[in-house]
Amino acid sequence: MSLNRRLNVLVAILVTASFLHAPLSLASPEKGLAIAKEMKARDEGWVDTNADMQMILRSPDGRESVREIRIKTLEVEGNGDKALTIFDEPRDIAGTAFLSFSNIEGPDDQWIFLPAVKRVKRIATRNKSGPFMGSEFAFEDMTSFEIEKFEFNYLRDETFKGMDMFVVEQRPTDKYSGYSKQIVWVDKEHYRAFQIEFYDRKDALLKILTMDEYKQYDGKYWRADRADMDNYQTGKSTTLLIEDIRFKEGLDEKDFDKNALRRAK
Repeated sequence: MSLNRRLNVLVAILVTASFLHAPLSLASPEKGLAIAKEMKARDEGWVDTNADMQMILRSPDGRESVREIRIKTLEVEGNGDKALTIFDEPRDIAGTAFLSFSNIEGPDDQWIFLPAVKRVKRIATRNKSGPFMGSEFAFEDMTSFEIEKFEFNYLRDETFKGMDMFVVEQRPTDKYSGYSKQIVWVDKEHYRAFQIEFYDRKDALLKILTMDEYKQYDGKYWRADRADMDNYQTGKSTTLLIEDIRFKEGLDEKDFDKNALRRAK
């Protein structure tokens, strides 16, 4: 056998060996969807919540502005949840209220009441990728997690924050979404999201949401007392802190109609 032939055989053997020992892709749309369904199933039945929160906005140089807000939410059977966010402090935005109806099918419905002009403004579908009240959260981030809004793909298992996690890709189906995809870290024990990477329409990393200090309520429902959204393109960040949260307070549909925006106190 010639030297060249022997070299070609050796290369073929090495390539084959490398292929056989390379880790196989674990990507699975079916498993990704199953994980998402389990996440949703484990957070059903909470009925309604009232939460007192702080929103802390940080500039790239570390300057902070603090807002006091209240968020009321209503679980809706057969459709997405409803949420009413009310700003109490600082004085220049006090009375501003934001109403969001998440929909399983079709675009979400969102309105904002601006007390300075005493007007309710509807948020256009194509504008929902814009910043919510100057924060690093977009309007589309302020809606409930609905399975029908995404295509899922399980990517891998990973140890993250000392826990065994699933890593799942979810791609928004809304053509007006500001994101091409999101990568979510979900703990295997309780199916809680601990980190979400958001990629912009050019598929570049835009921001990362990290959720910490989880507490369990009513022996079932987990809520993160802290959520940090860091924008990796601007250097800005926003933190949401739960100061108090109460479940099953008797809220109903009347607390979430458009008139509730004007009377929010």
